[in-house]
Amino acid sequence: MGAVVLASIPSATLHGVDGRRVSVEVHISGGLPGFTVVGLPDAAVRESRDRVRAAFASSGVDWPRHRITINLAPSGIRKGGSGLDVPIAVGVLVASGIVPESCVADTACIGELGLDGSLRSVPGIVPMVAALTCHRVVVPAACVLDARLVGDHEVRGATNLGEIVAALRGEGAWPEVPATQAARTVEPMWPDLADVRGQIVARRALEVAAAGGHHLLLVGPPGSGKTMLASRLPGLLPPLHQDEALEVTRIHSAAGVTPVVRLKIRWKWKFE
Repeated sequence: MGAVVLASIPSATLHGVDGRRVSVEVHISGGLPGFTVVGLPDAAVRESRDRVRAAFASSGVDWPRHRITINLAPSGIRKGGSGLDVPIAVGVLVASGIVPESCVADTACIGELGLDGSLRSVPGIVPMVAALTCHRVVVPAACVLDARLVGDHEVRGATNLGEIVAALRGEGAWPEVPATQAARTVEPMWPDLADVRGQIVARRALEVAAAGGHHLLLVGPPGSGKTMLASRLPGLLPPLHQDEALEVTRIHSAAGVTPVVRLKIRWKWKFE
């Protein structure tokens, strides 16, 4: 390979509970084979070299026998997490000519790769997708419903690297969302305050805190009912505005916790 080939794939990383846009630039040139990641990557990002290469082999895709340099822009900000595996892999596919550049136009990627080529979910998918400005976003199939909660993106999911290659090249369709995920969007049954006997002062404090949005501290000996009262507070809280619901969902997503209900919005339930 005499000419230098460059590809750029938009992605995002998690910073606290907020997403931060990252551009994954892939540079392939002649010389001794090698793989280098620059742009302040952490240990998880540096280890993507071995995950991506093994995923290529497991998916039946030839690995370029050239010098590969990955730059994570902006280079002055530290990048962390394994969610950059998929954009690195797609960038190598484009730079090596396996996937045409036109097929990834206005397309971002987020996800972790397994050694067998499978796509694994990553925490913080909601804030990371919210930070992107691309029209189409490719995520692990397990994260599709969460990714569709924010923005007007066209969210596509895949279970392995081979499906991404086939879909981008027009040789196959994007997989549908598994039916098992749709079952998660159900209305929960919150514990009822009617189960509490006595505790008139504590019940009143609970109602005032819920109605006014105040903080609440329950203090008392073991067995006095603190946990029972606290578990019934969510059922008293009013529905959230959409911005508030999205903020709560971003925090759950960053913590790797999937709430039972997607978004509880004032006036209606919104299920994506």
